[in-house]
Amino acid sequence: MAATHADPNSTHVMFHSYDGYSTNVPLKDLMEDPQAMLIHSWGGAPLERIHGGPVRGWIPSLYAWKSAKWVKGIEFMLKDKRGFWEVRGYHNHGDPWKEERYS
Repeated sequence: MAATHADPNSTHVMFHSYDGYSTNVPLKDLMEDPQAMLIHSWGGAPLERIHGGPVRGWIPSLYAWKSAKWVKGIEFMLKDKRGFWEVRGYHNHGDPWKEERYS
């Protein structure tokens, strides 16, 4: 994926992984969760593939399928679009406290 500047009107992001996986996340969840992060290293070394490297998303306020491994690109979107599990019946948002597991 090519590098680009995010549109300031973006409302969602789509994480795209090297294995073809994708997952959508409201931009608000990334910006408001103080523990959300993109992980590229651990202990001063590049994140290993077994742990989701080269880059792994981590959004602890949402179910684990929203924390993509092997990220190769992040798409900023002006409207929501469902990712891999969301089109297969998983909840589009995925808040575990609201038990948003399935649609």
